[in-house]
Amino acid sequence: MTRIFLAIAVLFAAAGCNTVEGLGKDIKKGGEVIEDTAKKAK
Repeated sequence: MTRIFLAIAVLFAAAGCNTVEGLGKDIKKGGEVIEDTAKKAK
């Protein structure tokens, strides 16, 4: 459930980007959040 919420949040953040650079930053941040969540789940 949490992973689905994070994926949706990343998609909304990516949709709000005006530049490719901004999109890259948003994707990187989303990846960091998912990675942190995965580490906590272990």
